[in-house]
Parts: sequence; C-alpha cells; structure tokens
Amino acid sequence: MAMSDDLKSIEAQVEEGLKRAETMEALEALRVSMLGRKGRLTALMHTMGQIPPEERRAMGQMANTVRAKVEAGITARREELANELLERRMAADAVDVTLPGRTLSPGTQHLINQIREEIEDIFCGLGYTVEDGPYVETTYYNFTALNAPEDHPSRSARDTFYVVDNAPEGKETHVQGESDILLRTQTSGVQVHTMETHEPPIYMICPGTVFRPDTADANHLPQFTQVEGLVVDEGITFGDLKGTLDYFTREIFGKDRATRYRPHFFPFTEPSCEVDVSCGVCHGKGCRFCKNTGWLEILGCGMVDPNVFRYCGIDPEKYSGFAFGIGVERVAALRYDLPDLRMLMTGDMRFLNQF
Repeated sequence: MAMSDDLKSIEAQVEEGLKRAETMEALEALRVSMLGRKGRLTALMHTMGQIPPEERRAMGQMANTVRAKVEAGITARREELANELLERRMAADAVDVTLPGRTLSPGTQHLINQIREEIEDIFCGLGYTVEDGPYVETTYYNFTALNAPEDHPSRSARDTFYVVDNAPEGKETHVQGESDILLRTQTSGVQVHTMETHEPPIYMICPGTVFRPDTADANHLPQFTQVEGLVVDEGITFGDLKGTLDYFTREIFGKDRATRYRPHFFPFTEPSCEVDVSCGVCHGKGCRFCKNTGWLEILGCGMVDPNVFRYCGIDPEKYSGFAFGIGVERVAALRYDLPDLRMLMTGDMRFLNQF
C-alpha cells in the first residue's frame, strides 16, 4: 500500500474515532494510538526516508497536512467534551434562585451562662471586680484557710473529689488519709488567693465551676456553677451584707420578691445565715413548689470569721467583711420554676431554645 493510501486511511480512522470518543479517556487513547511515540502516524512518518526522492516532497506535505488535521480534530473534540462535562455539572448543581434561602440558626448562650453574666453585671454595677482561680486546688485553700477543721465532714472523700498528689512530702496530713490535691468544691479558694495578693478594700466576686461527688438528681449535680462574693473593708457590718443581698435578689428575681435570713453555720463566716426568697409561684402564700412554706432557699452568707483574715495576713481588728455563695443552677431553677436541675445539662434544644 502506498504511503498516500496509508495517510488517507489514518485520516478516515481518526474521523471515525472522534465521533465515537464520548469521554476524555477515549479521546486520549485515540491521540496516543495516532500521535504517540509508537502511534500509527508517527511510525509512518519515520519511514519517509524510504520514499523515492522525487515523491518525498509531496508525501511530506501530505503527511504534515494529515497530522495537522488529526491534531486539530482532537483539540476541537477535547473542547467539545469539556463543554459537555461543564454543562452536565452545571445542570446537576443548578440552583433555583427563586426559592427562599436556607436560614442558619444563630447561636445563643446557654441559660447558665446567661444568668452567670447577669449576676456579674449586677455586682460589677456595684463596683465589684470579677476574679478567677484554678479548678485544681490544695486542701489549704479549699478548707484550711477557710477555717474548716481537720475533721470537718466536707473534707471526706464522700464530699470531695481528691486526685493523686505526686509530691506528698511536706504536705498536710489528713484525718482520713486523703490527698492534698483536689477538685475545688467551692470558689471560696479564689477569695483566699485574692486576700493574699490584694490589700483591702476588696470588693469581688468569683464565678466558676465547682465539683462534688453527688449523684445527679432533681436537686443536685456533680458539677455546677457557683458565684461567691467577698467584701473586706473598714466598718463593714451585717447591715451592709443584708442591703447588698436584698438588692441582688430584687434585681435577679424581681422588685416584688421579699427576702428572709435564717441563722446557719459555715466555718468561713460567723455569724452565718441562709437567705430565702419569697416563692414566685404562690407569691409567699404557700404551694407545692415551695413545700407550702412560701419561701425558697437561694444562698448562704455571713460575716467573715476573724480566723480567715489571720490566715490571709489581714488584721481583723482593723478590717471586717462579709461573704456569700450563690448557685447559678439554683437561681435558674427558682427563676423559671424548673422541676429538675438535670434539664439544664441534657442539651435538649427544645428546652434551651425557650431562653
């Protein structure tokens, strides 16, 4: 077969192959079979030296023309396939611009964080500072410096999460052999740190997470949020404590809520008391929510014991002060009449979206 016939055959074969090539892979296979290093057209052009000299010029021009047509045809078909692929992708990803857009639900604060910040705002408005401290404490800051005796029940492993002390030498020895390191059961330790590093007058609150080995039930959680406050200044009296907490309860529960102070005992304060707020369900008349008393316990407080001042290097003859502790989850339960504290920890958006 003459070279001219071979070139015509290759041209016809390429035209037919371009029609059948429906994918980029098939088109590339056709290109390699014709124009590759071992392709049919490439091999044919390598035999150009065997053609008689008088025919070589004409055959060379014809071979170059066929090669140019093959390359142009493959390039054109590649563009067609690319456009078809793009159209298919656009059709698959088509968006009806007349449809309403997808709205994203905005994030909101958890109820506990809302109330915590509200409490902070109330006391910051009175000139208090907000202090923070470590979750992992020593027994000195969690108990000893707060005037808790060595055999106080709160020091036992039934009421405190102890962790392994890797350096027990030189530490306190405890009645029941507990470690000197623990997860704080109260934020009162922050008050001790503050009194050690700040000179009076001190007006501060210390909100934060605390831990106790309680079984979770309607009224208890093993992890909850506490806001404790401390005032140290000259001439502080119980009247200052009462006025401050009366103002707080009215701001957090409403102007119509009354307060009641009952004597109690806390190692950190003397005298000590618990504060009740009038029931918001029955307005003090008595109902099942308040156990027919008309009152709901809200917080503990008292005048700072002089021994605590001595631990912190503050002269109790010159300074006096008061302290209080507020459970944020309890405030939420009393404010919104929640029957079970565990509702705050479930992450159920049907419940949380109400706030």
